[in-house]
Formats: sequence, C-alpha cells, structure tokens
Amino acid sequence: MNSFEFFIAKRYFKAKRKTGFISIITYVSIAGVMIGVTALILVLSVMNGFEQEVRSRLLGADAHLRIRKFYLEPITRTDSLLKLAKNTKHVIGASPVIVDKGMISGKEKQYATVVKAIDPDLASEVTDLKSKVILGKLDFTPQLIHGKMLPGIVLGRYLADALFATRIGDVVTLWTMPKEGGIFSQPRVKQFYVAGLVEIGYYEYDKTLSYISLKDARQLFGIKGVTWIELKLDNYELAGKVAAQLEEELGYPYTTETWFQLNRSLYSWMEIEKWGAFVILSLIIMVAAFNIISSLIMVVMEKTREIGILKSMGASSKSIMKIFLYEGLLVGIIGTFLGCAIGYSAGFIQLHFNVISLPPDVYLINSLPIVMEWADFVAIASISVMLSLLASLYPAYRASQLMPVEAIRYE
Repeated sequence: MNSFEFFIAKRYFKAKRKTGFISIITYVSIAGVMIGVTALILVLSVMNGFEQEVRSRLLGADAHLRIRKFYLEPITRTDSLLKLAKNTKHVIGASPVIVDKGMISGKEKQYATVVKAIDPDLASEVTDLKSKVILGKLDFTPQLIHGKMLPGIVLGRYLADALFATRIGDVVTLWTMPKEGGIFSQPRVKQFYVAGLVEIGYYEYDKTLSYISLKDARQLFGIKGVTWIELKLDNYELAGKVAAQLEEELGYPYTTETWFQLNRSLYSWMEIEKWGAFVILSLIIMVAAFNIISSLIMVVMEKTREIGILKSMGASSKSIMKIFLYEGLLVGIIGTFLGCAIGYSAGFIQLHFNVISLPPDVYLINSLPIVMEWADFVAIASISVMLSLLASLYPAYRASQLMPVEAIRYE
C-alpha cells in the first residue's frame, strides 16, 4: 500500500486542521472504535469463561456420551456393551449406571430425588465425581449404624441441607413405588447412612441427585441390568461422531445421547446470549462509524481546494475516493488495534492476577472467569474494520464527485 493515495491519506490524517473541531471528532471516532472493540472482547471473553465453567462442571459430573435403549428399557447385556464401548476409538472410559426416581426422607422432611447408582471405581474413569466430594467419601460399603448394617449413600449438598442430613452417619430412607404394581402395591423401602456429600457446582444437580451402589439400586427398584452406559472420550467435541459410529454398530433398540443433547437448552441459551451481546455491543462501533462519516465530510469540505488541484493535475475520481477510504480505514484500524490491545491486556491481567473477585458462595468460583479466543478477536476486528470502511464510502464518494473548476473557483 505504497500508492500516492495512501501517502496523501496519511498526510491528511496527521495534518493539523484549520478547524480544530474536525481533529476532535477524529479522535472521538478512534476512541469510539477502541471502546467498542474493548467492550466486545471483554464481554465475549467473560461469556466464554462462564460457558467453560458450566461445561466443565456438567461434564465433570456427567458423561460425554451415553448408550441406552429406546424407552429407557434396562440394558441386560452390560458386559458385552462395556467391552465393545472400550474398544471403540476415542473412548477412554465406560461405566454402567442405573437411574430412577424416588422419595428420600431425613429426620423431619422428605423430598423427591433422582437416584444414580454407580460403580465408584468405573465411574471414576468417566466422571470427576470423586473430586467433587466435599465431605466423607464415595464409598457405599455397608457399616454398622445404630445396631443395623446399612449401605452408604452420597447426597448432593443442597439435598442434604434440605433433609438435615449433613453429617457422616446420618440415616436417610429411600422409597419407591413398584412400576409393575397397582395402586395397592407396597412401596419398596431401604435405609442408608450418609457416606458423603458431593457438590458438583450446578444447583439443579446438587439439590436432586443422590448416589448409591448398583447392587442396592437393583434391590430397591427391582431392575435387572442397567439404565445406560456412560462413556468418556479423549475429546468431548467428538461425541457426535462417536455416537453415530456406535449407533451404526449396535443398531435398534440401542441409541445414544451426547453431552450437548443432555443439556441442549442450556448450551443453546448460552450461545444465543453470546451472539446477542456481540450484536448489541457492535452498536458502540456503529456510533463511532457515524463519527467517522461526520469527520470525513468535514475533511472533504476543508480540503475542497486541494481535491480540485489534485483533479486538475490528473488525479482520477477513483484515486480521490481511495484517499478518503484510506483515511477512514486508518481511523478504524488504529481504534481496532488499540481496542484489541487493551482488551487483551485487561483479560490477561484478570486471568493471571484475579483482580475482579466473585463471592464463591453465590457463583461457586472466586474470580471472574476469562477465556480469550483468537476467533473472537478476528471476528471483532473484522466487523470493526468493515464498519469503518462502510462509514467512509459516502464521504469518499462525495469527494470523488467534486469538479476541479467548482472546487477552486473561489480560491
């Protein structure tokens, strides 16, 4: 870009204005683009951070992929499915699970609960549940409690709070109605001692989930087999590809569910919110673009004589248009560069020094999460420069249409 048009554009950009107000508008335009770009980068980085936190918590407590039957009928060929799954490319862990609903009661109150029965050793290959235990341990070994041998249960933190069963050894009762029985059927009841409390970090899970052993679940719910098999992959983004492969191998009546399908509404909402913020905050850059239009129009008015002289010396309308397009682009590029630099610096400082803290009892994290992605920087910079270019079109066109005689008539 060593053309004479760019050379003149730089001279116009650096030159002192006869009217100082034009320079002020130019600086305001640069500042507007800079603020818009900075705001976009920081907001999207914070949203990326929260999205990563939510995803890591959900994937830490749940599987990347599930194999189940249609209508949630029990899987009876558990061993062969586990073997097939573990031999599938990208699968690094597999665990059988029984899931059913029931009622759980403590000392005074009772609540509905989703009971998840697991094998603690196999589950550790698939989830981070052991690391989420905040009291006790993930162990369902029966122990002598108040003269009875009771199996262990691990409760979600908020479920335990509601039941007043927050101490190791507290006794709770699980009961469920047999599905094959009528209204006069007797409920199945089983007592457990609290072996641990778990806090996943997602309130909907922590207030409803309780964990027991597979053996106890089969006795309580009268289930033969398991509800589904959970799989962990070496890359969660490959869940869709591996799911399609397994469905093709297994065929009917087996199907799969990926981590995205399990929480589709939550992930979709976060994605929509992110793009909504992108569009709304882009309006800041659009305001700066209007400043670019006004400042360039004033420059055209101020440089009417020079434009006439250039044209009389042989400069084409296309060359004159390029001069003012380059000047508008300079404003956009400088503002965009400064915005990217400030946004990256602020994000880097927060990422490494946690300047902005959050109450951990509310957000379960102690500082504002930041994840800066280069794709966001490229998208924001592209939008910013494009808007600056579009804002320069009209003033540049007007300048190119000036006639040499009219431009220098009164000089």
